[in-house]
Amino acid sequence: RLLITDELHQPRGDPPPSSLSPYTSTTRTTNMTSLGARVVLAASNTARKLGQSLDSLGQSLEVVKYTERLVPSTRFVAVDGVSPTVSPLTAFVAPSASVIGDVTLGKGASVWYGATVRGDVHKVVIGENTSVGDRAVIHVAKIQGDFPSLIGDNVTIGPGAIVHAATLKDNCVVGPMAQVLDGAVVEENSMVAAGAVVTPGTVVKTGELWSGSPAKMVRKVTAEERQNASENAMDVLELARMHAFECDKTLEQLTNDEEAYEDATTRDPEYYQPTGEVEEGDVLGQGSPGLIFDSVLTNPEEGLKFNQKKKAAAAAAAQK
Repeated sequence: RLLITDELHQPRGDPPPSSLSPYTSTTRTTNMTSLGARVVLAASNTARKLGQSLDSLGQSLEVVKYTERLVPSTRFVAVDGVSPTVSPLTAFVAPSASVIGDVTLGKGASVWYGATVRGDVHKVVIGENTSVGDRAVIHVAKIQGDFPSLIGDNVTIGPGAIVHAATLKDNCVVGPMAQVLDGAVVEENSMVAAGAVVTPGTVVKTGELWSGSPAKMVRKVTAEERQNASENAMDVLELARMHAFECDKTLEQLTNDEEAYEDATTRDPEYYQPTGEVEEGDVLGQGSPGLIFDSVLTNPEEGLKFNQKKKAAAAAAAQK
């Protein structure tokens, strides 16, 4: 207290006594720190204001203004409170596909990458084991006609095809890039060839093959073609289940798969092979030796053998 009192009573402008130098040094350091903090704060505020001014100037100079937004997933989207109805046994809806509004997907149905099924002004019904190919579009009509899109069982819709407010009955095929337009009906076991355009109101009768633009009946579908179409629908169903399994994997599962693949492609077949089972004597649950044990640091002889095999393989490839 005396020291502080003495310091406070020093005449203004006079240095304090030498006995107070430790206190004076602390005071000066504190003052310098506070001054530095004020300078940094003032500089940061100035820089912030300058950045905001430059940002405002840049926005005013923009010809086409763009606002970046976080876009939610469009895999399943409700319209006017109506959400898609998807069977729990639906085979696959790709992450990049869009199923919108009043859409019903049956058992075993699949909607592939980039495809859009939009039931915004009317309903879309897709039957069992029916596949909607990559980038295909299924839509409905309400303004120039009142047509839903009704698609039966075991139907194959090829990549890039368009089904607009039309009816496809069981076991028919719409080829890649083909179009089936408003009010058209494709009956059972019929086929629309790739790139064909079935004009509005047309009826493709049972067992016929149509082609061209506008599409015309070319011939009857053969028994072999009907069999191939049926087998293709089942093949797509199995492929859809595989894609669904892979797309539903978590990050941990994907990481484990990647590590297992790397291990399998680099591990020497003569080296220890993991079985995936918990072995007796496992220390701290660390598992069997993995990639770390194949490195040249922890197992130099394995690294030397691996490099020798790589050189031999490269030499053999060069000779060929």
